[in-house]
Amino acid sequence: MNNDYVVKMKNITKVFGKVKALDHVEFSLKKGEVHAILGENGAGKSSLMNVLNGIYMPDEGSVEVKGQVVNISSPKDALDLGIGMLPQHYKLVEAFSAIENIAAGSRRTTPFLNKKKILDEMGKLIDKLGMDIEPFKKVYEMSVAEKQSLEIFKVLYRGADVLILDEPTAVLTPQEIENLFGIIRRMVSNGCSVIIITHKLEEVMEISDRITIMRKGTTIQTVKKSETTPQELAGMMVGDVMELNVPFLEVERGEKSLEVKSMTAIDRNKVTILDNVTFDLYAGEILGVAGIAGSGQKELCEGIAGLYPIKSGEVVFEGENIVGKTPEKIYEMGISLSFVPEDRLGMGLVSSMDIIDNVLLKDYRNKKGLGISRVVSRGKAELLVEKLNVSTPGIENHAVSLLSGGNIQKILLGREIALDPKLMITAYATRGLDVGSSQIIYELLNAQKAKMKPIMYIGEDLDVLMSLCDRIMVLCEGKVTGIVDPRKTSKEAIGLMMSGVMDEGEKQ
Repeated sequence: MNNDYVVKMKNITKVFGKVKALDHVEFSLKKGEVHAILGENGAGKSSLMNVLNGIYMPDEGSVEVKGQVVNISSPKDALDLGIGMLPQHYKLVEAFSAIENIAAGSRRTTPFLNKKKILDEMGKLIDKLGMDIEPFKKVYEMSVAEKQSLEIFKVLYRGADVLILDEPTAVLTPQEIENLFGIIRRMVSNGCSVIIITHKLEEVMEISDRITIMRKGTTIQTVKKSETTPQELAGMMVGDVMELNVPFLEVERGEKSLEVKSMTAIDRNKVTILDNVTFDLYAGEILGVAGIAGSGQKELCEGIAGLYPIKSGEVVFEGENIVGKTPEKIYEMGISLSFVPEDRLGMGLVSSMDIIDNVLLKDYRNKKGLGISRVVSRGKAELLVEKLNVSTPGIENHAVSLLSGGNIQKILLGREIALDPKLMITAYATRGLDVGSSQIIYELLNAQKAKMKPIMYIGEDLDVLMSLCDRIMVLCEGKVTGIVDPRKTSKEAIGLMMSGVMDEGEKQ
């Protein structure tokens, strides 16, 4: 085997029931490179990396690590071979400090914590990688970016020199993303190799050396970054040449539809999660909401929809204060909340039901009573699957939980849009979706905007927010740090507001 390669995966096949998640996939990783994996939802990216990390065992094929054919049957086996995967949901003990989290489960430590030895080892690695880790800082005091850095550090401390990152930038500000990329570059310069799964083509073009494109469980092509373009990559992902754009629809905004005045909410730990939030939303506009994870976006959505208790303030919809009204009453007034959480099946869909029954449930909730019909719901389900290009074996007798996350997401969002609400609150509508699916969602939202519907769009991708939205409201730790016109401000300025720097300019 060529010594340039640290990983070679050959003819990897993995079948789940009747679905072939991986079909004779080829993948290789060179020493000291950043290798990006691109593909639509359900293309097999995470499944392939789960094979490399020992979570799945392949049905066919072989894995070579550093020239040796290996059998990886657990993440521990992978780590013993120097392969570590950064989880999307951080596995840190909140009450522990950084040094305690690093020591926990480390093969280097005894039952007795030798803090001096660990501190010395940490110091050498911190200097080597230029990372900002405070050894005695508690995890619950850390920002999302600090927790991510600690997870990366923890894997490297345990001896990994191959690191797998799955959507690592989803919850970071532009400044934090640049810092993460700096860490990755220093890791590579010190001999590590990095695999990164991301849907953000501009990040692929910035950080990667080579790119593997997957489609429908197979490898389409591996290309050098220097020899391709974002348009070509998008085309390979979806099977044809694709124009990359998030269209801004120019609409003269109408009447004020929603007025939020001094909204304040307290969580169960008596922490102020929304702090005097004030803003307006107009007919025919998309108001974007930006902020790092945990800045109050979820509570804002649910507070308006009556799902989260509001301590003080008003939420005025069409002239009526809806604070204190039940979610059912608010829903009847025409406010549709389409919230796509990390657990996509946690809100809105019943995982064990098929698509028809999930559509039928919404018809029932719409108080159509005896008038609800499975025939009508079947028609709606068929239209939804066709319009949003949902990949499914069928609309009945197939639980939605068996679909990929992206397809579940399309069903949830498409069903809400089909209800034609008076006001739409959409959170993380394209989280984890591929380029083609995201484009469909943007066009659907613009179609609602053209009908003079007010839309609140909570998003993670600043480039999308700045292209799609009429205004952007920035939240940081539950406070509004600015409401700006994206065509008159910079991504860096919004990034600063996401970090807590107040916008001194006139609010839009």
